[in-house]
Amino acid sequence: MSIARAERLVNLVLCLLSTRQYLPAERIRSLVAGYSDAPTDEAFFRMFERDKTELRDLGVPLETGRTSTFDLVDGYRIARRDYELGDIDLEPDEAAAVALAVRLWDSPELTGAAAGALLKLRAAGVDVDQGVPSVVEPKVRTTEPAFGPLLAAVQAGRTVAFDYRRPNPTELRRRTLEPWGVVSWRGRWYVVGHDRDREAPRCFRLSRIVGEVEAFGRTGAVSRPADVDLLQFVAKSSGEPADTSIVRLWLARNRAAGLRRRATVVGERTIDGVEGDIVELEVFHTDSSASWIAGYGEDAVVLEPDVLRKSVHERLLAVAGGPERMP
Repeated sequence: MSIARAERLVNLVLCLLSTRQYLPAERIRSLVAGYSDAPTDEAFFRMFERDKTELRDLGVPLETGRTSTFDLVDGYRIARRDYELGDIDLEPDEAAAVALAVRLWDSPELTGAAAGALLKLRAAGVDVDQGVPSVVEPKVRTTEPAFGPLLAAVQAGRTVAFDYRRPNPTELRRRTLEPWGVVSWRGRWYVVGHDRDREAPRCFRLSRIVGEVEAFGRTGAVSRPADVDLLQFVAKSSGEPADTSIVRLWLARNRAAGLRRRATVVGERTIDGVEGDIVELEVFHTDSSASWIAGYGEDAVVLEPDVLRKSVHERLLAVAGGPERMP
């Protein structure tokens, strides 16, 4: 939709909301900015018909009628009782979920939508900040450039094509995929779908996608099979080694919920006057685990192994921007 048409529709809605009477088309033509640009009466009526259809498609309750029996033609208005949003009454857990969505994503594509929803709820008198548990600390990172285009293609049901770098041997291959979804597993993002080149379901790691993702084809042509569990599919077919190790951490009391969900509490300990729990956690790939744990800052301290403790400390120093002795 062009900017001029969008502005005209907004002006039309404001005009029809501001009156209790039915306004005939000619009256609307003189009041709403944008209609005066129509060169002829026929052009105006075509424009007005398209705008009425657009508003009804958007769910705007456009009424047609006559204010009195003396009116010769039908007019239009929008009844506030039908247009205005009803009272919003969210339960505490529902309000917390909305507030959590705003904090969850690190990607510009999703931050705007979540913030917009939060703004609308606040305008309606809903304080969505209340009731958000302090232990909820979402840590979803979406730094891969392919994330936004792939998510958009999944939502639109369109096929995508991209260059993919294989780990061994190192080479680029063009892939054509009917995407079913984008999921995170073990700290990495994957896209799952039907690989047209192999004629079979496949998953691809987003960090190995090189260049731009090209979406093509008809909107809605691709849909996810009902019997496919995306996360389970990635876990079975990613082909990554299952080298695991047990690490021991100190976690501040009632903090670092993301780590606690996968950990087992084995004791208690106070560090620098702060109470906390000693936990054991099974991790895959020490390098990626170091960045994950470092993301919790002072709420998580690695006790064992020493290699992981140093890796986390180095990452925290890099953020702080200066050298410091290990504790």
